[in-house]
This record gives sequence, C-alpha cells and structure tokens, in this order.
Amino acid sequence: MISTCYPVLVHGFTGSSHSWGERLVDGLASAGCPPVLLDLPGHGRNKTAQHAKQFSLGSALSAVENAGQWPAGLVGYSMGGRLALHFAAKHPDAVRRLVLESASPGLASEAERRLRQESDDELARSIELDGVEAFIDRWQRLPLFESQSGADEIVRSRLRALRLENSEEGLAGALRGLGTGALPSLWDALPAIHVPTLLLVGALDPKFVSIGERMAEALPDARLVVVPGTGHAVHLERPDAWLEAVSGFLSS
Repeated sequence: MISTCYPVLVHGFTGSSHSWGERLVDGLASAGCPPVLLDLPGHGRNKTAQHAKQFSLGSALSAVENAGQWPAGLVGYSMGGRLALHFAAKHPDAVRRLVLESASPGLASEAERRLRQESDDELARSIELDGVEAFIDRWQRLPLFESQSGADEIVRSRLRALRLENSEEGLAGALRGLGTGALPSLWDALPAIHVPTLLLVGALDPKFVSIGERMAEALPDARLVVVPGTGHAVHLERPDAWLEAVSGFLSS
C-alpha cells in the first residue's frame, strides 16, 4: 500500500542520492519506512545537463514527483528541504508528512534575493574556474559545517568523495538555477501549507534554529525538534537522533 512510509528523500547541495548513507536508509527500512532516493539536477547521476532549463525549480520538482509513489512522506535536507517545501506547496494532497532538515522558505525580499543571486553566480564562476575539488575544500571549511569535524572520520571521508563525483557544470548550474536567490520566497505561503511537518535543526546552527522557530509559528501543523550537540547536517552528525525523530514522525 502506498503510504507515508515510502518517503522520498531529497539531498542537499553538493550531495546525491548516496549522501544519506546505508545507516539511514537501512534504519528507515527497519522502521517500516523504506525510502525512495533521487538525484537533483546537477548532482549524482544528473550531474550534467544539456541546457540551463534543466537547472530550474520546475525541473527539480518534476524529479521529486517522478521519484515518488504519491501520496507519500517527503524528507528534504537544506537545499533539498527548500525544494521539498515548494513541492508540498504545489502538491498539498501528495505529501502525507513533510520533514524539513535545516531548511528555509527562502529570502523574503526581492533585494535580498538579488544580492544572493549575485553571490551565487560569483561562486558558480569560481567552481567553473577552479574546479570541483578546490570548491569542495572551501565549502567544507565554511562556519556552517564546522560542527561536522566531530562526525565519524569514515563518514566524512565518504561524503567528501561523493561530493567530488559532481561536475563543475552541475554544481554551477544548480547554484544559478536552484540557489536561495533563484527561488521565490515561501514565507507568505506557509500559513496555507497544512501538511503535518517536522522541522529538524541542530542546536549548534543558530541561524537555522531561528528560521525553524519562525517557520513553526507560521505553519499550521508543525513541530520543531532541536537536536543538541549538532550543526547543520543533523543526519550526518547525529544519525541516531535523526532516525529516531524522522522514523517516529513518518510512521506515527
């Protein structure tokens, strides 16, 4: 039977369908929620594109729609969470339960989005100029990911190797077409999204704790879980806590 517990998992920027790892995939399956995985435009098996239109909100939402057997649960991390929220807003009857890990509805003002687009375009050019490895080295040193230094070394090495499998074209295209500045804001739309929602954030990620608190107030049916001792990538840094929260929410 098609249900919440065949959730579609949507990875973040620089990730892929393999980024979740066997521990989380097997853990969800053992809890009765075998997940469905996909690669967003510019990532994993979709790391190359024939034209810029493939790096668009419409293309990304089509990838999510084609991956699932709806209605179902939907789980998104960071950029994937932003796209999952757009999917839930567009297809409210398709999503039984929504999990947003370290995700945002976007930037509220046109001025903010324009500045972010300029910043993302500059970053995209640096990827094209310097290559994926140099970019990933800089990306992993961002303060946003500082707390990941405490994660399992094998897991971190595997994640870096997966990130390096992406292409300059793919990552640059995803930044330009799917970055925070490229997508419309959903802040004003939140009160109309009635899907039961779990907002999952790390206590060491104050920016997204604040965003999560604001989202929890705006969404009609949302619960915020702040995981102690972890940062932006809760699923990487505290996989057991992630599994407990997500599997419990999806199967309840």
